[in-house]
Amino acid sequence: MLSQLRELIWQDWIWFPEGLGWADLKDHDGKVYPKLTDLWAALPIALCFLVVRQIFERTVATPLASLLGVTDKQRFRAAPNPTLESYFCKVSKHPTQSCLEDLCKQTGCSVRQVQRWFRQRRNQDRPSKVKKFREASWRFTFYLLAFFAGLAVLVDKPWFYDMKQMWDGFPKMPLLPSQYWYYMMELGFYVSLLFSVASDVKRKDFKEQIVHHFATITLISFSWLVNYIRAGTLIMLVHDASDYLMESAKIFNYAGWRRTCNLMFVLFAAVFIVTRLVILPFWIIHTTWVYPQTLYAPFIGFYFFNGLMFVLQCLHIFWAALILRMVVKFLPGNHIVEDERSDKEETESEGEDIDNGRKEKSKNGHMQNGHTPLNNNHSKRE
Repeated sequence: MLSQLRELIWQDWIWFPEGLGWADLKDHDGKVYPKLTDLWAALPIALCFLVVRQIFERTVATPLASLLGVTDKQRFRAAPNPTLESYFCKVSKHPTQSCLEDLCKQTGCSVRQVQRWFRQRRNQDRPSKVKKFREASWRFTFYLLAFFAGLAVLVDKPWFYDMKQMWDGFPKMPLLPSQYWYYMMELGFYVSLLFSVASDVKRKDFKEQIVHHFATITLISFSWLVNYIRAGTLIMLVHDASDYLMESAKIFNYAGWRRTCNLMFVLFAAVFIVTRLVILPFWIIHTTWVYPQTLYAPFIGFYFFNGLMFVLQCLHIFWAALILRMVVKFLPGNHIVEDERSDKEETESEGEDIDNGRKEKSKNGHMQNGHTPLNNNHSKRE
């Protein structure tokens, strides 16, 4: 039954235009074509990336952080309290007013003491600045090298200048060694990001990042199988064009280089909008969605590939909105760029300012009970 299902799934009419099929991708006359088994190479490459990343962060990123003066603030650890710890882990990191009063009764602590405990406990779980610096340095290095590698692979190809040529001879387009290594490195890197997702810095768009990684891995793998490699290399280059700029802005942000950070972020925002909201949809997706319909009747594989492209485009619009919101925030007042996706570490003074401000509201009749109200989310954007 499994063999019958496999045969049904891999029918030519599903993945190729009428009259074309898997037989067209068999090696012949010294010409090599992509194969399913090639994708297994991404797994050892991903493991190599994980090892190289550990070495890079210890031998390059950490000394660089020290050289640039990136240090972690001293954090006060929350005192052991089984009752509060149980609530923190099982219920919520931000107790409501009613729950706060219950916790005060159970522990015999004041409202201020419980608030301070939760603030310190939340800070314990937040990644350190040095950790974020190391992660940004690693991604910056990869994206920068990948971008120039992609340029080297594509700069002498005719479809780099005339995208309609990505369909010339489809799918009988021989695989080039440079395309093979570019694909495997990109695929291996995104697989390594999935492997390290549990230990990486978690941001507010964590779910969107997971969707992006899965969509990217599926898109790269599928485009390899059906020999959409010319389109795939263009798509990967467009993504790498702005990613290294964002990581560089983070690096300068953590180092406290305010003006340089702002400059890199503005440059990143401009490149992101041009590549992700102009070039990708109006040039590349137009060439993968509209133009092929003038050559072939639509087929399932055509819809599948472009469906993944539309998923990525929706994520790009989501991130573009965050980027524009950050630009609007920092340009008028010339403030440092802050990543909308991250939590800022809470300080004791911040917590006390919030508490004092709410006490003033209470005195003015805005609050009815005698306790200091507790905000459900003290965290600020980083």
